[in-house]
Amino acid sequence: MTDFNNTGMSKKHLHQFIGIGVAVVALLIVVIIVMAISSKPTGGPGKNPTESESEASTEALLAEKKTQLIKEADYLATTYDYDGAIALIKTWEGYAEDTDLSAKLAEYETTKASCKRVDMSTVTHIFYHSLVVDPERAFVLTNSGRGNYEWMTTIDEFNKITLEMYNRGFVIVGIHDLYRYETDENGNKKMVENDIYLPEGKKVVVLSFDDLSYYHSYDNFGYASKLLVDENGDVINEYIDAEGNKHYGAYDYVPLLDQFIEEHPDASYHGAKGTVALTGYNGILGYRTDETYSFDNLDNPAIDKNKRDWLKAHPEFTLEAERAAAKEVADAMKANGWTFASHTWGHLRVGDKSLSTLKTDNEKWQKNIAPIVGETNVIIFAHGQDLGNWGKYDLNNEKVQYFMSEGFDVFCNVDSNEYRTYFGENYLRQGRRNLDGIRFWYNLTGEQDNLSDLFDVKEIYDSTRPDYTEFP
Repeated sequence: MTDFNNTGMSKKHLHQFIGIGVAVVALLIVVIIVMAISSKPTGGPGKNPTESESEASTEALLAEKKTQLIKEADYLATTYDYDGAIALIKTWEGYAEDTDLSAKLAEYETTKASCKRVDMSTVTHIFYHSLVVDPERAFVLTNSGRGNYEWMTTIDEFNKITLEMYNRGFVIVGIHDLYRYETDENGNKKMVENDIYLPEGKKVVVLSFDDLSYYHSYDNFGYASKLLVDENGDVINEYIDAEGNKHYGAYDYVPLLDQFIEEHPDASYHGAKGTVALTGYNGILGYRTDETYSFDNLDNPAIDKNKRDWLKAHPEFTLEAERAAAKEVADAMKANGWTFASHTWGHLRVGDKSLSTLKTDNEKWQKNIAPIVGETNVIIFAHGQDLGNWGKYDLNNEKVQYFMSEGFDVFCNVDSNEYRTYFGENYLRQGRRNLDGIRFWYNLTGEQDNLSDLFDVKEIYDSTRPDYTEFP
């Protein structure tokens, strides 16, 4: 046995040595424990860092999806589709326990409950033709310029009217939103008034637009020349200025109204835009889609000279390509809230023409236009004519019978009354108010007062228009 005393180490030193050793061992143990703890996964028992990061990523993704869901539901509610907004919120699993979603549901349901049913007898319907881009070219002091002045509206006027009517609480409703079909106990389909609910103070306006064909007669008068779909899928115009330069953008009502409603979604009920009433004799949407555009007709005197001259200037033309391009535009418009109607193929006066002529004309419309824009049950009569006096149609009228047999059950004429909506036996009639130069002039001079419910004509009138009395 070793005798520590013989080593020269005292008992005190021995105790100090032992104490130091114990301290060192304890320190080592602490270090080992700390290292062991620090090496453990931070995600909790049984979790590694990858699992924790995955959980955090999933939670962030869910939060993002919920935010997007609320954004989409808010948009639906802004366009007065409260049922759609409520249904969308309810697609979220556990929506009832979610504070944010429950609050949104309560908000939509409260707003919906406060809405008032629209009285169909107070629905107004306004319409335009293609818009004037360059008033200086359009309103030349000739007979043609006089027609442009009387029937057309400028871009500046259209934009001011749209904004003013929005500020006055008007909401654009599609003509198809005015009615619905029900089936009676015998299985017969019946048209009835639809139920439209809007917040108190809101008013309904139906929009329609005539002759979106960009006729040859529009050439060199400062109108857009066609519609097309851009790389973003938006419908825009081609416009050719006085020097022959081509410009692309918003030069007519389709892209202008699209842009306005994108910025003011509450201007539209369920995303509705307007109904475009098409003729077909010069094609549609700026494309020469009618079968009469054929190189076989170059020397045919029965074919309009404008058509023959256009064909000579476009040797690359093919009917198939024109129809395909027009259909691309029509499809894009329909996907964005626009609808189409017949304006008769030849812009006919239905009251004056024979039944035989009307049948031939409608067959041309169905053959040359319907395959591009789709079938329609709406006919908007040209020149303001109609198939009878206001009110109930004479169902024994052979023209009425013919158009109904062809699937038409919505009929519109031109009328300056503030409201003009009539539900007949399985059909709807509406009078449309023309917003154009001649109507502006009469209201400007005080000869008429039938626009003041919509806007102050002095505030929207384009100062570049010449005095109407200057025209020949």
